[in-house]
Amino acid sequence: MSVDGLRRLNRAVKAVEKAPVRIVHLGLGAFHRSHQAWYTQHAGDAGDWGIASFTGRRPDAAKVLAEQDGLFTLVERSDAGDSFEVIGSVVEAIDGANIERLVELVSAPQTAVITLTITEAAYAHGADDLPRLVAGEQPTTPLGRLVLGLAARREADAGPLAVVSCDNLSDNGNVARAGVAEIALGLDPGLAAWIDNNVSFVSTSVDRITPRTTADDVALVGEQCGYRDEAPVVTEPFRNWVLSGHFPLGRPRWEDAGAVFVDDIEPYENRKLWLLNGAHSILAYAGQLRGHTTVAQALGDAVCREVVEEFWDEAARHLSGGELHIPEYRAALLERFGNSRIAHHLAQIAMDGSTKLRMRALPVLRAERAAGRSGTAAARMIAVWSAYIAVNPELQDPRASGIAAANELSEGARVAALLRLLDPDLAGEPGVVELIQELTPVWATHRAGTGTAA
Repeated sequence: MSVDGLRRLNRAVKAVEKAPVRIVHLGLGAFHRSHQAWYTQHAGDAGDWGIASFTGRRPDAAKVLAEQDGLFTLVERSDAGDSFEVIGSVVEAIDGANIERLVELVSAPQTAVITLTITEAAYAHGADDLPRLVAGEQPTTPLGRLVLGLAARREADAGPLAVVSCDNLSDNGNVARAGVAEIALGLDPGLAAWIDNNVSFVSTSVDRITPRTTADDVALVGEQCGYRDEAPVVTEPFRNWVLSGHFPLGRPRWEDAGAVFVDDIEPYENRKLWLLNGAHSILAYAGQLRGHTTVAQALGDAVCREVVEEFWDEAARHLSGGELHIPEYRAALLERFGNSRIAHHLAQIAMDGSTKLRMRALPVLRAERAAGRSGTAAARMIAVWSAYIAVNPELQDPRASGIAAANELSEGARVAALLRLLDPDLAGEPGVVELIQELTPVWATHRAGTGTAA
């Protein structure tokens, strides 16, 4: 069955028209479709909340999804098998370069929520668009485009709305607020004041492992579902969404799908950033140095698992509150990471390390040292990154030029320079630099295939 078969199937199952656009999303990708789109489809009032999703760097996903009326198949994959569901909450899939449509939707009175999955690194580069905006040129970054849309909303007197960051950043709502405010203030202080009074920034903790879709996944959907879907998404059964903040024009009833709304999100953010994402970073670098390609393979390596568990022990000392259920969370992570049918590739996780480690390793390292301990396990995360980028200098990273310059130095000076990219204050502590220097060469031996690590 062709893509037309996918359309007909969805109409027959749902027997409803598309929901009106009330959510604008920046960062159309697999995670958005497995997470926010899934939660919106499963909200009790889903028929009132359609999503218009804009791509980031490339238009490819929008082109494919537009051909499918925004429909796609979500494949939940576990060791027990696969289940398939057609998701219809994305009612428009749009090239991010279509600024005119973005401005039109953001300034529409019925738009109540803007969600973001723009990657951690994008929040640091929004101000790059300020000269373009001042000159009346089209912005190219997600935050620059968002500010242009908010300026149009102010001009249209369309009322308040909520911006919801769904990226892996601590206090991501306030990070988004600061990035938007910096651009708006430079463009028009009046706009900055309007945003401050009319736009709420909601912080979230998001969680659902979603690897890249393969040609085999596309073929599988055709075989099992009887229609051709060019853009299926494969994900794990587990999902989690914790939100904290105000929605002045309302929101979908995401709690019907299991989302949790809290007053203080920081403990949940730290649990996820340190335990899940921190483990991912360790496995990404240590696992590849030891010859593995997926999370499941790396976790099956006793050496990699040991360093993950040691880091978890350090991080858990600084995660308080019975509502976090840390032992159960760790056990669930081991089960999720060990799902051999989710091919979560380490090379994908390894990108943008200098941004990720600032949120995953450094808070634990600082906390451990403040408590009078060495922070060895957190320092080891930095050490395996250091060893990995020594032999993978082309790895995508927002601080690529600094990494390249550091790689030209002798090993001792190199480690100190890399640490300065992450945290100049920690780089000024000789004990921290020495600790990472001691840990790095052990992992560097894997570059030569010598086999073991402490």
